[in-house]
Amino acid sequence: MLVVVIIIAVGGTMAYNTVFKKNNVAVDKAIVTVPKNATFNQLMDSLRAHQVLLNERTFLWTCDLRRFKTPRMGHYELKAGMTNLELTGLLRQGQHYSVQFTFNNLRTKKQLVDKVGHRFFFAPEELSDLLNDNEFLSKYGFDTATCVAAFIPNSYEFFYDITAEDFFERMMSYYHKFWNEERLKQAKEIGLSPTEVAVLASIVEEENYKASEKAMIAGVYMNRLNKGMLLQADPTVKFAVGDPTLKRILLVHTTIDSPYNTYLYPGLPPAPIRIPEASTMDSVLHYTHHNYLYMCAKEDLSGYHNFAATLAEHNRNAAAYHQALNRLR
Repeated sequence: MLVVVIIIAVGGTMAYNTVFKKNNVAVDKAIVTVPKNATFNQLMDSLRAHQVLLNERTFLWTCDLRRFKTPRMGHYELKAGMTNLELTGLLRQGQHYSVQFTFNNLRTKKQLVDKVGHRFFFAPEELSDLLNDNEFLSKYGFDTATCVAAFIPNSYEFFYDITAEDFFERMMSYYHKFWNEERLKQAKEIGLSPTEVAVLASIVEEENYKASEKAMIAGVYMNRLNKGMLLQADPTVKFAVGDPTLKRILLVHTTIDSPYNTYLYPGLPPAPIRIPEASTMDSVLHYTHHNYLYMCAKEDLSGYHNFAATLAEHNRNAAAYHQALNRLR
């Protein structure tokens, strides 16, 4: 009787080790993608397509014993040496872990999508599709041009298995957190909508990233807007041309027919020319009140500006700056 018990115990241990603790991955490495709401049968089809399992029967036994029937979506890296217990544990647990996402100093939707890259379960193309879908964006008050204003540069934390739609929804929640009651009131007081604040902030940021001048520059443009003058903002011309690296704006550039060319079209351009920082939007909301209508880069090429209240004074500043550029050829 004792011998029989020992034989049964040994046989049970061997069976346990065979089913649960023995390597059951036939490849060195395989990336298996489980889409959202995938069924168990779809999971098995994917495992078969990648020829992952050494013994499908023991894997199915393990799934039955562990009552594993609903795989979680994700991109799973399966490696040689993994047991049935490890496989089912991984696929059951999913990839619901947090990912830190930080972005700043971005100009375009493409740069934003590229920054997101493959950090999350969704493909970057899925986010790109959303940001180019007017029907989707209209539900949030944006279009394919203005949607960059929905993204406030900062560090955020998301779960890896978030969808592209949920990612945008979360960014909108941060957008509304920024645009609280106080900031909405401030925007209304200066006669701008939140999107218009982002548009002006994007111009200010392209003019000068130095924090000490942002409110001054915003004040110049607010003065011009309030007087009905053309903004004549060089960064908008660079945007219309499609070359943000232009050092000199020539007459030929200012005649380009584009709604972003503020040398031709009055008021603000239709959308931001970059994704502005929160601090720059606050500089617009708290712009410096002065009588300056003109600005020109300083002739010392420090990156700072000379401000002027009259065209004559501005022309002198511009001449000094152009002479400095000529000396540098």
